[in-house]
Amino acid sequence: MATKAKKAAPKKAAAKKKAAPKKKAAAKPKVKRTPNAAFMRPLAISAALQPVVGKGPHPRTQVVKKLWEYIKKNNLQDKKNRRMINADANLKTIFGGKAQVSMFDMAKLVNKHLS
Repeated sequence: MATKAKKAAPKKAAAKKKAAPKKKAAAKPKVKRTPNAAFMRPLAISAALQPVVGKGPHPRTQVVKKLWEYIKKNNLQDKKNRRMINADANLKTIFGGKAQVSMFDMAKLVNKHLS
């Protein structure tokens, strides 16, 4: 007696359920940001910082902006490591005599010249 091999029935592919469409959240109305008044308050600038950013009281945001303009105008960013600022004669007095300062330390050093 020969046994017959049973043929395996072809498997049916599982039926895929359609994903329910995702509901979009209601768009929030755009709110205009108001600047922090502490950043916008004009501060007195030390005599060492005046050749770089100019005379007169300026807000902290403008001081940093003018400092970066000075750095880019005089090409003082390090060529290899762009995070480092090379000091010229004006910046060396601000940076406490250091020849090179990171851009993150620069804010701390400039803060000493604002009051």
